[in-house]
Amino acid sequence: MADITDIKTIIYTEKTLSLQENGVVVIQTSPKMTKNGLKAVLKEYFGITPLRVNSLRLDGKVKKFRGRTGVRNDIKKFYVKLPEGVSLENMEA
Repeated sequence: MADITDIKTIIYTEKTLSLQENGVVVIQTSPKMTKNGLKAVLKEYFGITPLRVNSLRLDGKVKKFRGRTGVRNDIKKFYVKLPEGVSLENMEA
C-alpha cells in the first residue's frame, strides 16, 4: 500500500512551471508507487481527487565519481491533472 512517505518532492523546473499553469503538477516518488496508490494518498491526505494521472519511470544512470562506478537512484514521476482551482501548496515542507 502506498504511503505519504513514498512521495519525495514536487518538481519545479521551467517545463513543470508551464504545466502548472494548465493545472498539471509533476510529483517525484519512489519507484514502487502506483497510479492508484498516488490517487489514494492525494485523496486521504489532501482531500484532492485528481482528474488524470500519467506516470514515467526513470532508471538511475551509471556514473563515475573519483574513479569509482556508482548508480543514481531510480525514480518515478507522475503528471497529475488537478481539478480547476485546486493546488498542492500545503504539500511543501
